[in-house]
Amino acid sequence: MNVNVKTAQADAAPAVDPVTVEIVRRGLLAVTEEMKTNLTRTAYNLIIYEALDFTVGLFTKEGETLSIGLGLPMFIRGMSETVRAKIKHFGYDNIHPGDILVTNDAYTTGSHLNHFTFTMPVFHEGELIGFTCCMAHWLDVGGTLGTVTTDIYSEGIQIPIVKYQRRGEVNQELVDIIAMNVRLPEKALGDLRAQIVAVTTGERRYLELVGRYGWQAVHDSFRVIMDQSEALARANTLNIPDGVYEAESFMDDDGLDVGEPVPIRVRIEKRGEEMTIDLSDVSRQVRGFYNSGVTTGIACAQVAFKCLAAPTDYPVNEGSFRPLKVIMPMGTVVSAERPAPMRVWMTYPMTVIDTIFKAMAKAIPDRVASGHHADLVFPNIHGINPADGKFYIVGIGPLGGGWGAKATEDGVSATVCINDGDTHNSPSEQLEAKFPVLVERYVLREDSGGAGRNRGGLGCEMVVQALAPFQLTTRIDRVHCKPWGLEDGGEAAGNGIGLRRDGKWETEFPNAKVFNVRLKAGDAYMMRSGGGGGFGRATERDPQLVARDVREGYVSRKVALDTYRVVIDGDGTADAAATRALRARSDIASAASAEVADDTGPQFDMTPG
Repeated sequence: MNVNVKTAQADAAPAVDPVTVEIVRRGLLAVTEEMKTNLTRTAYNLIIYEALDFTVGLFTKEGETLSIGLGLPMFIRGMSETVRAKIKHFGYDNIHPGDILVTNDAYTTGSHLNHFTFTMPVFHEGELIGFTCCMAHWLDVGGTLGTVTTDIYSEGIQIPIVKYQRRGEVNQELVDIIAMNVRLPEKALGDLRAQIVAVTTGERRYLELVGRYGWQAVHDSFRVIMDQSEALARANTLNIPDGVYEAESFMDDDGLDVGEPVPIRVRIEKRGEEMTIDLSDVSRQVRGFYNSGVTTGIACAQVAFKCLAAPTDYPVNEGSFRPLKVIMPMGTVVSAERPAPMRVWMTYPMTVIDTIFKAMAKAIPDRVASGHHADLVFPNIHGINPADGKFYIVGIGPLGGGWGAKATEDGVSATVCINDGDTHNSPSEQLEAKFPVLVERYVLREDSGGAGRNRGGLGCEMVVQALAPFQLTTRIDRVHCKPWGLEDGGEAAGNGIGLRRDGKWETEFPNAKVFNVRLKAGDAYMMRSGGGGGFGRATERDPQLVARDVREGYVSRKVALDTYRVVIDGDGTADAAATRALRARSDIASAASAEVADDTGPQFDMTPG
């Protein structure tokens, strides 16, 4: 399927006061921010009110994105396509004031069944003028716990496109069906009501904006804002050199065929002010639960494109993507078809985006970053809480890890991966207060960032002790496909896991995927997130920066000496003379090695390790 996300543009810009346009622009941002605030203040589960695993948005009557509340970038396409799917399903004649439409269909949203998406129409003087929407992660939607699912039917309740509310009246039968199919109905329905608060807040503020400035002025402002976003994206695309750019990487495995890499290949064609991202050669959908729907495949291209062409343009809206064409055949790991399992939908897209940046580094090395840890590093645990004797489920994370260095700066450390954007980690105090766990250790991983002129960001290490028995499941990837460096920068450490049982640590696993492992009181697990790749040669890094990294515990003295070729004195400062001499000797040795090296160039190795 070829997807051209370019939409029709008016021949002439609307005649609207530019001051009004800017007020409306800020109004859109304010509305989505208030929707976010009200959701987090009323949600029941940590994953929403602490981790912020949700996105809210405002849309035109046709389903075009006007503003996405800063949240999960990967929802950028799934939300708008879900709004459009609801319009198509009901038709405008069957959408009424007071209706609220809902679905969690994975093949519509592009993600897993945990993402319930509520959409409310906005009517002004009897005319439909737009929609508000909220997509949020429910902690439990039924289905099998702790194992690799192999079809969508084992992953939980599926709600087709239906009306949660008709003309203001709640569909209680639907609520009862949902409550019977989840393990924690009180929490699920609490989060449901919080999402209703979000979309009704959006409707109220949308109408206030229209009431204050008039529908025509607001409508015309929408058009101008999207046209301006398009113009900016086209201008920034135009200054990318024309050409065809390709890159490849891989995922460790799909959780079932352990040790069998899953290839990720991308092709980008840039011509003039437009770009085509071709994902035809991404792996076919897999047996394990790492697939995602076609809207996620499109979102991979859109997120990467926005980072390259319009990274600071807000609000996020449809206009930014008009210069982009996406080639996305059905049946891949980012365009899976029913009944492919989708529970861990978010993992592979992160590496697809990383690989797009890798391809574009050949054209615009100053505008991309090296590879990053690209995984949530997010364990799920469940058990009986001895405090109240009740069943609980909790996801601890995302852990945060290292991002790749850029041409102008070091990579950031302990930061959530690109697909999850504004999501946060779980506060240790909250976890320990609510669940039978003790956070023994949460630190940056020394030497986990890739070496380079600019160093990659550092990953984290977190050790969590069980205070009562629970079951542990992890679905972590990018253990073997380590975050790569650019311009001769070094690769970073990959993600990893360890288990401590009966006082003994086990850290040697074929990957970092463990399913339904039982830990007793006193046992523990250790999550390790990878770092970010380096940028430029390590021996070009300022020795004083290396010394600072050693003092801060980011880099060991051994790596400072062996990789950066920096001699650190006993007081933690760089010995400038000794460093110059050491680097000079290293340059001579490197030149001698290059004379006898095989000149075929680096070859991509699909073998893990």
